[in-house]
Amino acid sequence: MATAQLTASSVSVRSLGSFEGLRPISTVRVSSFSSSSLRKGGLSLRSTRGLVVKAATTVAPKYTTLKPLGDRVLVKIKTAEEKTAGGILLPSTAQSKSQGGEVVAVGEGKTIGKTKVDISVKAGNQVVYSKYAGTELEFNGTNHLILKEDDIVGILETDDVKDLKPLNDRVLIKVAEAELTTAGGLLLPEASKEKPSIGTVVAVGPGPLDEDEGKRKPLSISPGNTVLFSKYAGNDFKGADGSEYIALRASDVMAVIS
Repeated sequence: MATAQLTASSVSVRSLGSFEGLRPISTVRVSSFSSSSLRKGGLSLRSTRGLVVKAATTVAPKYTTLKPLGDRVLVKIKTAEEKTAGGILLPSTAQSKSQGGEVVAVGEGKTIGKTKVDISVKAGNQVVYSKYAGTELEFNGTNHLILKEDDIVGILETDDVKDLKPLNDRVLIKVAEAELTTAGGLLLPEASKEKPSIGTVVAVGPGPLDEDEGKRKPLSISPGNTVLFSKYAGNDFKGADGSEYIALRASDVMAVIS
């Protein structure tokens, strides 16, 4: 039976688009690829050494300032933790993607109707943002993110998420602990504990902007309320004491319970 062989000593694919000052560095290289075995049900890659994938865009060094426009914000990304709490060095693949950083510059805001609305964060604020928001940039040798103000979850000036000050229509909730036993008293293994969707509101934002007048509409829930929220909404965080928190939009809160 004939055996299929496919080899490539070097393959490089680069984005063809290029702009003055902005140099895409999205690159994929495969230094060694061999499919000496095409197995039943799938392709087996024996060697993937040299695989490099970069998604950020590099701003050329000759540009030293970057001014966001409109309601956009430039954030210097906080470096991901390289060690566990116990001091164990983490491989890069295990490091959690950062969701926080320092505001470097802000746009001029936006106009709603006849009302000029300023951005609610300023340079120097430490903020938390949605995990997959914005565009990553390498600027002045440092990783930055440029994103819309609405993608910023809140301001966090301490190391504990319980102190988060939500923005716009965001709500911070302390999640109720998962049940450890069934109704019949059987102890549940960790894997079978269902993610809880009940918690206590810790803090709320000032509310969303009215699209006609540009004024804030207060939220209908308050700190201290026990609420039922959508199970897979928002951004999950762990507090300094190990408690679970979630920051989500008020529209993802389905009911107040008592």
